[in-house]
Amino acid sequence: MLSGKIPKCVGNLQSLTTMILSSNRLSGVIPSSIAALHSALFWLTLSDNKFIGELPRELGNLQGLQLLDLGDNKFSGNIPKWIGEKLTFLVVLRLHKNNFTGRIPRSLCKASNLQILDLAYNNLTRTIPRCVGKLNGMIESRSMLEKTFDIDYDKNVIQGMKGVDLEYTITWGMVYNMDLSSNKLFGEIPVELTALNMLVGLNLSNNHPSGRIPDSIGNMVKLETLDFSKNELSGKIPSGMAALNFLSHLNLSHNNLSGQIPTGNQLQTLIDPSIYAGNKHLCGPPLPNTCSNHKDPTITTRSKKKHKATDEWMKVWLFYGDIMSGFATGFLGVIGVLLFKKQWRQNVLRFAEKTMDKINVAVVPRVAKIKRGREMLNSLL
Repeated sequence: MLSGKIPKCVGNLQSLTTMILSSNRLSGVIPSSIAALHSALFWLTLSDNKFIGELPRELGNLQGLQLLDLGDNKFSGNIPKWIGEKLTFLVVLRLHKNNFTGRIPRSLCKASNLQILDLAYNNLTRTIPRCVGKLNGMIESRSMLEKTFDIDYDKNVIQGMKGVDLEYTITWGMVYNMDLSSNKLFGEIPVELTALNMLVGLNLSNNHPSGRIPDSIGNMVKLETLDFSKNELSGKIPSGMAALNFLSHLNLSHNNLSGQIPTGNQLQTLIDPSIYAGNKHLCGPPLPNTCSNHKDPTITTRSKKKHKATDEWMKVWLFYGDIMSGFATGFLGVIGVLLFKKQWRQNVLRFAEKTMDKINVAVVPRVAKIKRGREMLNSLL
């Protein structure tokens, strides 16, 4: 039930290694004096309070920091670039449920020891940076926390593993999770993301990513939780998803996915139809609609485009055909009349002769005048 601000004198606690002030009523900004703890502090948790403002640049001086949890506050502004550039030993970064805006900084990819990244419930925009494939902490087998401290952090909340808040009694160092849900991210899911083969949980739900699910999703063999719901994904569900043998929670609902749902291995055990709800062009178990009676919208679209192109060509040919036939009909009609009407034929010939006489009267004197002018010019030269 602590309230008020963090006192500036906190910087005097220079031997402090762990600061956990979560679930209080603390408010205001983080004091810059906290930077004085740079030599010892490796664990900083200020979650579930009422802190505001941008993150002070002085936090970047805590270069030994391995866990930074600022979730469930009212921090704002962009996620600072210095987090990835200076806090290179970070294993856990949790900025869940704040008011951060802008893009996910590429500098986060320099925090190569990260294995828990939670940026959910903010207002982040743009695309997921492709450099996420360089987060080696989500590829290596043991985390820095596990190797160095082997700390058991009881009853901590990991957000977004299954779309809800879950409490675990675990060793933090054994968890590999990425939660970018409930933002405003768009663009395709980068294929580089699937290189993070130690991830246990991946949540990109409630954003705006489009395009296909990467075919290499099957490389993420440790996934237990995968949530791509409420996005704008399209195309078929990759068959490689059947290779995710540890998958126990899957949500692909409310997208634009199509085709037959892959079968085999762990997917056979996921029989809840709500997993695929809101994808009207999906077919096959566990959905009631069979693929034999289901048309692939991509094929239908291609067929429509083909027929449309054919129709357009037919319209062009019919247009020019009408013009040519009309011209031919008119021409033959005139010729036919002249052949059978002697008086008309004579009138046409007399009209042609008069016209030629007028042309000669108008043109011949002018041509002669031009010739005389040239001859005079040549004589002068």
